[in-house]
Amino acid sequence: MENLGLEKDAELTDEIIDLEEYAKANRHPPKAKRYRIRIDKQQYVVEVPFLTGRQLLQLAQKTPPERYRIYQKLCGGQKENIGLDEKADFTRPGVERFMTLPLDQTEG
Repeated sequence: MENLGLEKDAELTDEIIDLEEYAKANRHPPKAKRYRIRIDKQQYVVEVPFLTGRQLLQLAQKTPPERYRIYQKLCGGQKENIGLDEKADFTRPGVERFMTLPLDQTEG
């Protein structure tokens, strides 16, 4: 039973998985120790398989996060809003990148 944790870690690839490359090649991103994600025009390497909308906005230095909206752009051009406390899963197929949008004073 104690080996299960070690075997699980052994399944993680050491290479940095570039979400944009995997989405454009229509490939499912594997579980990895690190992922390269793009928020707007900036690339970031993260060491977790998901971040919340709030964490993504903080990473992109969009503060306070409550004044921004963040979307994930999927292969094929679809966009999905990510709530501040909603998780963006980097192992989900088709996620290309993330885009931010400042909220107007009248919105939200």
